[in-house]
This record gives sequence, C-alpha cells and structure tokens, in this order.
Amino acid sequence: MARFLDVHPDNPQPRFLQQIVDALHDDALLAYPTDSGYALGCRIGNRDGRDRILKIRGLDDRHHFPLICRDFSQLGQLVHVDNAAFRAIRAATPGPYTFILPAMPEVPRRLMHPKKRTVGVRIPDHRFVQELLDLLGEPMLSSSLILPGETEPRTMGWEIKEELDHDVDIVVEAGETPAEPTTVVDWSEGYPEVLRRGAGDPDRF
Repeated sequence: MARFLDVHPDNPQPRFLQQIVDALHDDALLAYPTDSGYALGCRIGNRDGRDRILKIRGLDDRHHFPLICRDFSQLGQLVHVDNAAFRAIRAATPGPYTFILPAMPEVPRRLMHPKKRTVGVRIPDHRFVQELLDLLGEPMLSSSLILPGETEPRTMGWEIKEELDHDVDIVVEAGETPAEPTTVVDWSEGYPEVLRRGAGDPDRF
C-alpha cells in the first residue's frame, strides 16, 4: 500500500521532505503535485521506476520522460542550450513548460529519444517540488500522471491513493493543483516548435 503524506503547500514539513528523499534513494515511485497537475517521479537511476511509470500510463519506450530540475543551472547540466533558447527558456522558468533539447553525454541513453538523442526538461513553479529537489540534490525522472484513456493529469491526492494504492509507493497531497498539463516546446532543431498547448502560454514561443 502507498503511503499518504499531507504536506503543507507553502511550508513543506522538513521531516516529510526527508522521508520522501530517503524513499526515493531506496527506489520508491512517487505521485506528487506540480504546477500542472500530478506527476509520477523517481530518481534518474531508478530503472524499475521508469518501467513502472510506463506500465501505469500505458506508454511505450518512445515516450519522452521529462527530467525535473530545481533551477536553470541544473537544467544546463543535462541539455545543450544555445543563446536564443537560453534567453527564452530562462524567461519562462520556473513555470508549466517542458522543453525538448539535445541531451548532454551525461544523460543515460535509456532516457533519450532513441533517434534524436533529445530529452525533455522542466522547472516547475511549485514550492513542494522546489524544496524536494533542493534536498534530493539531483534532478528527478518524471511523467504527468495521465492515466490510459484520459487527457488531463490527476489533481486529487486521495483519489490517486485509492486508484494507484498498489502501483506507487508514496502519494503527496500539497494543496490545490491545476488540471492542465505543461506546454511542450521542442527546441532541438535550434528553433521553438510547440508540440502541445497546455498551462504555459505558448504564444511567447
């Protein structure tokens, strides 16, 4: 059964944050709120966690897994960002956007698009996520919690606990969460292409 943690949205309790980080280091799979609905997350090195996410969401190996970053400097360690992309992405983050960019050599190949060698990156504008990543000290592998047959991410922690009780290890509740997924912008060819219109304003790209 999944553990349910009711975390304060503005001042996340340090003891809960530490418990979640410890669980992630033990290869736990987390259902957590973001600025664009709930997501599933685990450590980048958790191979089993990636497969569990694919199974829950009914996806295949070609799915782009966003890497959730604490800040822009952490993002820059994972992807190549040219000058034009740098200014636009820096201005839009943190926020409800996922950017697809060429991956750095340090990114595991299993997390890249098999042909394009790209990876999705994102910096959520959410207090809990920011503090969790700060304590974790590394980016997190993630995916919107959109179940098969649905088009929007889940928004209620207790519903996720009931439905995915045996599929995830921890469910975090932390205040209201919007239902709209991120806006996805592909910048891998040197110019922005909006692949999905979501919570972030796509017109700025």
